[in-house]
Amino acid sequence: MTTDLILAWGLAALETGLLLALLWGIWHLAGRLRHWLDDSVARSCDEELADHHAEPHSDRLALPVRVPGWMPYLRSLLARVVELMAIFLSAALLFSWLSSVLLLFPLTEGVGHRLGGFLGDALSTVGGGLLKQLPGLIVVVVIVALAQAAVQASNTLFRAVSRRQLQLSVIHPETASATRRLVALAIWAFAVVAAYPYLPGSQSDAFKGLSVLLGAMVTLGSSGVVNQLMSGLVLVYSRALRVGDHVVIGQGADAVEGVVQQVGGLATKLVNVRNEEITIPNAVLMSNAIKNYSRLSGSSGTLFSTRISIGYDAEWRQVHALMLQAAARTPGLRSEPKPYVLQRALGDFYVEYELLAHLDRPLQRLLVLSHLHENLQDCFNEAGVQIMSPHFMMQPAQPVMVRREAP
Repeated sequence: MTTDLILAWGLAALETGLLLALLWGIWHLAGRLRHWLDDSVARSCDEELADHHAEPHSDRLALPVRVPGWMPYLRSLLARVVELMAIFLSAALLFSWLSSVLLLFPLTEGVGHRLGGFLGDALSTVGGGLLKQLPGLIVVVVIVALAQAAVQASNTLFRAVSRRQLQLSVIHPETASATRRLVALAIWAFAVVAAYPYLPGSQSDAFKGLSVLLGAMVTLGSSGVVNQLMSGLVLVYSRALRVGDHVVIGQGADAVEGVVQQVGGLATKLVNVRNEEITIPNAVLMSNAIKNYSRLSGSSGTLFSTRISIGYDAEWRQVHALMLQAAARTPGLRSEPKPYVLQRALGDFYVEYELLAHLDRPLQRLLVLSHLHENLQDCFNEAGVQIMSPHFMMQPAQPVMVRREAP
């Protein structure tokens, strides 16, 4: 074996070691970037959770919190881009290593020259294109950096308002989260418009045709979406309902009752007493009456009521006392504020009484109401007072009652 061949093998081994070191460095850096992306997603989710907990809730239900769904997908996309860049760089290094090693040996020197020429032409074409587009790319990077800084500044401001750390007369804490997203969307929209002329290929006919096609598709297919979004904005800024409110949507048999779980841009989600999630499009929500039991309740709990009719032969003070006694026996009703009784009507056959009380958990309203009705029957039967619903054509000879021990 000649000295030149030994030297060639030595250089090939050195280049191979350098290649392995560079490949390890590339993939190690790619792993660090993926780890940094995971940390960024976690921080973003923590900020969204902090915004959720900062919003004032009108009851004490522990509703599930939804982490923003687009962040994991964005992380997956960026991680895929990092992986593709690592693969591209690794392939370029392997191609260069192969060409360089082939040049070291006389038998493969011609193949090495051809591979080197092919690689040189490809790099020259790509490099020339990049150099030509470099000024525009720099402008795009600057615009994106400025937009990102503006979004971060606005997010800091609106999060402080949402957490009630800062008070602004023009921004309500309940609408600060939605306003933050709208301002961020407006900033990025302005950034896209400003950066568009500097994007590589933006002046080509193909790029312009694709832009026109996408614009036409959005215009023709977004009428319903825009309607839902505008209805969602009206809901948010009118503060008709918020997360945690106990509401009834609509009237009559089609009414939907539950606790607001999420007020989204396109639809609002409720959870009813059967632990069913109900999704109502915002446009449908805006076309129906919204009865909010929690808006004015403050810290006193949700106010609810039930009615009962008693004959005129019963002393009204006794009726009041029996209804309050039934409320005191019912679990789930607050003793403070105290329940109270109203006389709603003086009918032809009976007096209509209404008991009003506060409860802690709106989703338990039907169960608490059932227990209250049971206690009302027991209390009135124990006192010998007849309940007149349904009413009678004439007063019966004996009070119509059911003893407690009866089956």
